[in-house]
Amino acid sequence: MLTTLSWLALEVKSLESAREFYTDVLELSVRRPSNDNDERHGVGESGHENELALAAGDTDLVLRRPDGVPRGGLHTHYAFSIPEAEYDDWWDRLETAGYDLDEAQFGPVRSLYLYDPDGNCVELGQQDVAGPGIDGIFEVVLEVESLERAESFYSDLGFETVDVGDDRKRVRMSGPMALELWEPHLGIADARGGVHVDLGFKTDEPTAALNAVVDQVRQVDEESAERVVVRDPDGHVLTFVSSSA
Repeated sequence: MLTTLSWLALEVKSLESAREFYTDVLELSVRRPSNDNDERHGVGESGHENELALAAGDTDLVLRRPDGVPRGGLHTHYAFSIPEAEYDDWWDRLETAGYDLDEAQFGPVRSLYLYDPDGNCVELGQQDVAGPGIDGIFEVVLEVESLERAESFYSDLGFETVDVGDDRKRVRMSGPMALELWEPHLGIADARGGVHVDLGFKTDEPTAALNAVVDQVRQVDEESAERVVVRDPDGHVLTFVSSSA
């Protein structure tokens, strides 16, 4: 139903500090708008004076100062894809730059963890991507009040449960990216799930996605054939954008 992750938005106090971290340290480039009427979240430097979008592969990482809604996520844990062969170079460079890094092993692949200036836990994980450098977002973690309720909601959007934590505080689901649903707790590197996270998805039929969950959403903010914006049961903002738009 949902085909790709189009954007992830984070709330930042200072666009300049956040931009320096993501462009200078993590080497993301600023996304430019495709045209002056581009209505995606995070269309680039000319899109909004309090918003900036960076290119993480085909996904926008949107940095947004809080001056309205949606605000962007707070203390969001999410994961960038990097080529397997680049991992050691990333570790050495970030460690030399003075960052306090954590590491986890998942089967044959490794991930490193560090924090951005606004307290978001950023993961760089080995994935089958071309690169060079960061080439996509493969995981986002949402904090939820009830795992059962959230799992049901995202299942209706086409996500499939692939793992459940032993303590029943987290559920991992597969879809356009890996979606982790966490009841409040600290994970690897003391990460927390994000609150009021803003996610955008491409889909062939935005209204079909709405119809699948209309009885469960907290509210519908926008509805058209090309674009639907809803709040999930925990207040996360989801936008369904037509793949043809």
